[in-house]
Amino acid sequence: MQLHISRSMRSITISSSSNNGFIDLMKIKVAARHISYRTLFHTILILAFLLPFVFILTAVVTLEGVNKCSSFDCLGRRLGPRLLGRVDDSGRLVKDFYKILNQVKNEEIPDGVKLPASFSHLVSEMKNNQYDARTFAFMLRAMMEKLEREIRESKFAELMNKHFAASSIPKSIHCLSLRLTDEYSSNAHARKQLPSPEFLPLLSDNSYHHFVLSTDNILAASVVVTSTIQSSLKPDNIVFHIITDKKTYAGMHSWFALNPVSPAIVEVKGVHQFDWLTRENVPVLEAVENHNTIRNYYHGNHIAGTNLSDTTPRRFASKLQARSPKYISLLNHLRIYIPELFPNLDKVVFLDDDVVIQRDLSPLWEIDLKGKVNGAVETCKGEDEWVMSKHFKNYFNFSHPLIAQNLDPDECAWAYGMNIFDLRAWRKANIRETYHSWLKENLKSNLTMWKLGTLPPALIAFKGHVHPIDPSWHMLGLGYQNKTNIESLKKAAVIHYNGQAKPWLEIGFEHLRPFWTKYVNYSNDFIRNCHILDSV
Repeated sequence: MQLHISRSMRSITISSSSNNGFIDLMKIKVAARHISYRTLFHTILILAFLLPFVFILTAVVTLEGVNKCSSFDCLGRRLGPRLLGRVDDSGRLVKDFYKILNQVKNEEIPDGVKLPASFSHLVSEMKNNQYDARTFAFMLRAMMEKLEREIRESKFAELMNKHFAASSIPKSIHCLSLRLTDEYSSNAHARKQLPSPEFLPLLSDNSYHHFVLSTDNILAASVVVTSTIQSSLKPDNIVFHIITDKKTYAGMHSWFALNPVSPAIVEVKGVHQFDWLTRENVPVLEAVENHNTIRNYYHGNHIAGTNLSDTTPRRFASKLQARSPKYISLLNHLRIYIPELFPNLDKVVFLDDDVVIQRDLSPLWEIDLKGKVNGAVETCKGEDEWVMSKHFKNYFNFSHPLIAQNLDPDECAWAYGMNIFDLRAWRKANIRETYHSWLKENLKSNLTMWKLGTLPPALIAFKGHVHPIDPSWHMLGLGYQNKTNIESLKKAAVIHYNGQAKPWLEIGFEHLRPFWTKYVNYSNDFIRNCHILDSV
């Protein structure tokens, strides 16, 4: 703001500088001959009285939030903050609130304090009770901590429920087994020999492609066999060897007797039908079955002894997974005895019962294993934390001296579930003996060397005997993570629902289930009568 008196004393001009140059606010012309210094003094006095009102007006307009204006009547909207020294206080307010939050961060919350049920209730109470900023911050912290506790408790409860669901047998699948077992006793067709006598020599013919499947789940076995045959370019060259337990044998035999999969050949045998599987040959498994610590660990209270406040949901889920009863099942350990169970075979492909075959697997027999025993997909070169980023340190307790002395924590792990086994090379190695000896050591140490089932001792027993195969042959993790890449899934030869979320369970992931259910024959009478629906 400038006051300018012309040299001729004929005019007085009040002006202001701006981006557009000088703007005249007021211009007073006076007579050249009759002006006096007294008149000039009075004029200046009047202007001094009026200018504060001009400043107040510009400040009020500026506070209304208008930032840009070009006309004279809103000049104050541009000049007000500068003339009045006004600045943005939001940064100072944030700093003050941080200070208050730090003050209440470590204060103890009384046990009986009544907390609002929601943020809107908190705002309402703040308005009604005239909370100061410190009280508001304290209540907000108490509400947050309460919600965190509730969410944590709900997460642990969800994990327990999933564990129980994954460990149980669905009513519909139990129904299927019972009805087929009853059919075996009453229907001669359900008891017919598998395979027919003329095909018996093919069970040991190495020109055929032999698959081995060990399971007590009839529905899952049917999906594995059906998907393999439908995906094969030469189904007449396939022989399936299905091994099950004594209680499931009759139902499993009935299913494949009544639902032939020709031109492929299917053999169904119960564990009790293998003369080699005596307690003398597998003493360690008897020890596993009868060891009280083991039975309590796998069948006891999974919460007892666990401090939920001192663990994370992720670690708790891993512990529950490791306590699945299937890990002490003979059917699960049976894969380590394949060379003895099939003494006349040279090469087999072993499949888990929670896989689906989407591509012809005959090229697997052409893979050169370079003298190795086990062709498997490595699981240490992916980014996901559940399945494909596993090293030995994820399975073993390296604080145990025997583990630390004999194993490398960064060694790459590999996957069970789809494996090519060269049985000729296997019979020349001491894999089974190594497997047994490490199982015994873990029993002696009360399971302190590892917790998770059959894979850890197999990682040791097959050490130096594994040939990595291309990951596209075997895609894992469909029972762990619902963010599985669908395009990659469609291209995989074998997809594996390893994890709790099996496709035949209600906890299975809905968008991944159709890749499994497409191989279920829903027109079958037994499937319909047991209400096994594609919605599961």
